Amino acid sequence: MTTDPSAPPPVAAGTVQVWSDLLCPFAYVGLLRLRRARTRLGLDGIVRLEHRTFPLELFNGPHPRRGTDTEAVGLGQIEPDAEFRVWTAADDLYPHTVLLAAEAVHAANAQSLAAGEELDLALRRAFWTQSRSISHRQVILQVAGELPAGVVDVTELAAALDDGRHRADVMRDFAISRTDTVPGSPTFRFADGTAVNNPGVRVHWEGPWAAGFPVVDSHDPGVYDDLLERVVQV
Repeated sequence: MTTDPSAPPPVAAGTVQVWSDLLCPFAYVGLLRLRRARTRLGLDGIVRLEHRTFPLELFNGPHPRRGTDTEAVGLGQIEPDAEFRVWTAADDLYPHTVLLAAEAVHAANAQSLAAGEELDLALRRAFWTQSRSISHRQVILQVAGELPAGVVDVTELAAALDDGRHRADVMRDFAISRTDTVPGSPTFRFADGTAVNNPGVRVHWEGPWAAGFPVVDSHDPGVYDDLLERVVQV
């Protein structure tokens, strides 16, 4: 029996499957809000996150700095805890690709979903708040090494990056991302078969994308309480 490579993987009970791009600011906001809600509801250690890749660069080409800078300004107004910053490092260090970093998150997932979750968030913070070039192997491993001891096995992570064992995982995720199953970044999928794209946020662009700026029409952080209740009820 041949497996359809575009078929979505099942979501385990007690798990939220997160499809996103590491340079997607909407995903960063959503993950911060989801984690806050999980802690507030006493669900840390009960609800897990399984990170998958929605590789925007494979749809749109290299990530443009102007696009992420304008989105950081727009979304920083609704989520101060994100500490969004426009890119402040040298222009030639800007990470126009994050496919290797996506591989790293898959590699950390293989160690444990907790390792994948923490590395994913640390990479986002490194980019959005510190202007670090998370496209580079050395930076990825530095970020992993800065996590609390025991969260990620950095030696094993380096070995996984060097032999490319999770590259196919990223490309399989891309094949799934091209279907209607995953409408965009971020998409949260649940064990009951439902999926929600960019929950609680409505936005429109003033001017052309990556040259204008996003305007948030409405946002509701409380939507994540309802989504987490859906997880624990399955």
